[in-house]
Amino acid sequence: MNTLQGLKQWVKAGNHPLARTLKACHYTLHNFEIPAVNLVFKPIRMGHTLCTGFISGLARVFYWTPMFKTRLSQAGRQLYLYGGMPLVQGSLDISMGDRCRISGQTTFSGRWSGKETPQLIIGNNVGIAWQTTIAVGTRVVLEDNVRIAGRGFLAGYPGHPVDPEARAKGLPDTEDQIGDIILRKNVWLGSGVTVMKGVTIGEGTIVAAGSVVTQDLPPFVIAAGVPAKVIKPLSQPKPCKVA
Repeated sequence: MNTLQGLKQWVKAGNHPLARTLKACHYTLHNFEIPAVNLVFKPIRMGHTLCTGFISGLARVFYWTPMFKTRLSQAGRQLYLYGGMPLVQGSLDISMGDRCRISGQTTFSGRWSGKETPQLIIGNNVGIAWQTTIAVGTRVVLEDNVRIAGRGFLAGYPGHPVDPEARAKGLPDTEDQIGDIILRKNVWLGSGVTVMKGVTIGEGTIVAAGSVVTQDLPPFVIAAGVPAKVIKPLSQPKPCKVA
């Protein structure tokens, strides 16, 4: 093994003509590529896309979705999972409404050290995008039509105590570190938004990408920043008139 490593080092750093020749051959082979001829590779790409999409659809319908539904205490109709099955960690009671769309790269986590089982309540027509984590300390509620973009984080509990000695001993977080999170109807969280424990976001509010929400937000506003603050009001939808 040492001889092989020494040979590699000699080829990389050596000034001998043979070393330079071997290094040039290596770079030539390393950077070799086949020309992308559309006439040849475009049909191959289309066939690949068609086959992988078909197989993914079969797995979603006959494997991932029914298997994930067995983990729910209440499963609505027309659940659409894409990219696999969400990861569920800890003790967690999950109820879900109709027509929800959830990425398979989502993580649902329940606080394991509480006296009661944490609850995740998801309404109708809720969308949760890729790499989102929902950490439920006590209760997290996503009302109807909520949208959470990629890499969202709902931090209902931290997982570790503030005290360093307790943390070193592997003790759980304390009761004052956890809290409910409630997203009212039609809330939209942009990419990479973090919502801390004890926060309620009012109906129809939009939170800009990368924001950290540490306090309640009123309904029908745009909020942004770290910590998130109201930057603009939104017009409220007009009630429908009954003839």
